[in-house]
Amino acid sequence: MKLAILFGGISYEHEISIISAITLKKVLEGETPLFIFLDFKHEFYLISAENMKASFFSSGEYKKERKLHLIQAGFEYKGFFLKDIYNDLRVINLIHGAIGEDGTIFSMLEFFNIRTISPRREASILSYNKDLTKIYANSVGIKTLNYEILNKSDRKLKNIKIPLIVKPLNLGSSIGISVVRDIKEFDYALDVAFGYDNEVIIEPFIENVREINLAGTFTTRLQISNIEEPKKGDILDFDTKYLDFSRDSSIKFNNADISKELRQEMIKAFEKIYMPYFKGSLIRCDFFIINDEVYLNEINSIPGSLANYLFDNFVEILKNIYIPESHKISPSYKYINKIQKAK
Repeated sequence: MKLAILFGGISYEHEISIISAITLKKVLEGETPLFIFLDFKHEFYLISAENMKASFFSSGEYKKERKLHLIQAGFEYKGFFLKDIYNDLRVINLIHGAIGEDGTIFSMLEFFNIRTISPRREASILSYNKDLTKIYANSVGIKTLNYEILNKSDRKLKNIKIPLIVKPLNLGSSIGISVVRDIKEFDYALDVAFGYDNEVIIEPFIENVREINLAGTFTTRLQISNIEEPKKGDILDFDTKYLDFSRDSSIKFNNADISKELRQEMIKAFEKIYMPYFKGSLIRCDFFIINDEVYLNEINSIPGSLANYLFDNFVEILKNIYIPESHKISPSYKYINKIQKAK
């Protein structure tokens, strides 16, 4: 079964997905996966490994590559005198943001019976919407910050006080996020966030809060990565994350200096979030430590370059991620036949 990396997509995080795929190509040196690019016109292209460079996509040169079409259990190329079928695949969903992380791509690939490393529908719904993420975390006993949801017709704060942070409700990579320390900045921060989404989430902003990241997946058991405390300013801004995504496993992460007890608590929190809904995917959870207690900040259901830099044996883990089987239904037409007899 051959690995295929599906990247690009139709979202504000399109470029980050390209960088993630280029980085993953370096990490998977010697594995020769297929690279399948989805552009803004909803068209798939098979990209040769030597053309996996950022300028190849920004220039539009990718359109000279083979255009693919979805078929049962794979993709197909149809030329004038040639037809190639690419099947028996394990497709890595590396499309960040909308389409990739909201469950659309997974549902489409599942419909065509293509085995996919990706958050399933339920997991996508829980992780893509920050309101539902908090509800889910609280339901399994994990703390989150207090928050409010505002929309374009209701822009009035109720309980959250300055300083605060404003985020689009359904977006990642720190796009559209603002820290507000003066109420005079609040309306502008809302305008920025509403430029990306119809709803925003408001949370208290805690100065110098410790943010801790860890990733994991399920093979024959739950595999947990090393634990990182990323270097950041007030927030991990877009530019920092954009560069951060291009890391590979040769670049050392900033190992989190936390107690053994806190480390175990964080791993247990990750397990509560991951099992069972996120089976079939590799996710990263970003936590806060406040007064020696663990709070979930967010679930990154398709982390940049799949957070390879956090794992000691990333390639081996990636090749062995457990992919749940879809429930199969066989038609019997017994009810139709009964109705026919009744007639």
